[in-house]
Amino acid sequence: MDWRTELEPRLRALAGEHQAKFSSGLTPNCKPMLGVRLPELRKIAKEIARTDYRSFLEECPDTYFEYETLQAYVLGYAKDDIEVILSYGDRFVPKIHDWSVNDSFCQNFTIARKYPERVFDWLMGYAKKEEEFPQRVVAVLLMSHFLVPEYIDKVLAVMDMLQYDGYYTKMGVAWCVATAYAKFPKETAKYLGKNELQDWTYNKAIQKMCESYRVEDEDKAYWKARKRK
Repeated sequence: MDWRTELEPRLRALAGEHQAKFSSGLTPNCKPMLGVRLPELRKIAKEIARTDYRSFLEECPDTYFEYETLQAYVLGYAKDDIEVILSYGDRFVPKIHDWSVNDSFCQNFTIARKYPERVFDWLMGYAKKEEEFPQRVVAVLLMSHFLVPEYIDKVLAVMDMLQYDGYYTKMGVAWCVATAYAKFPKETAKYLGKNELQDWTYNKAIQKMCESYRVEDEDKAYWKARKRK
């Protein structure tokens, strides 16, 4: 597909006004939406990733939410040297300003499973940035690809580093901690017993644990009683 000439007409043909209105209401601070569903964007991103994906990432405008989401997906589908992919990731992360584009990038970035050590080190640069979405990238990408025995303790330790006082950072950390508990209750319980999470984030993590069907009722009662005042 020649994305320069064919992409926007194709997106507009798939767009829906109702979808745009509904989705934009759930996604504060997003770019204007055409109203294309995410499964359709994934299909298009796979096509782009099989062609000259580099020119797409370098030249694609950020005028619509759909363009940004396509960039997020293409970064996950592209086949290239890990250092090249991460260099394009460095171009992309600073542009993220809504939770949906953030999480589409993180959840689709499966190359992290092939090169976990390199991607983990790369993420640590963003963990040190006092910015909302770079820190959410760290939380959600670690949650999506690093909740495995070899990395669980490292992931939980990183959660203490993500102290930016922004809603989407704190929610990302809480989500990661709650998911970690569902997968590794013993390790996460030890972490929750001694951590540096902000009170709001700690309590939100427990709330999300209690909402999870993967957490035992006995555990839910135990942690609910240990919420911070």
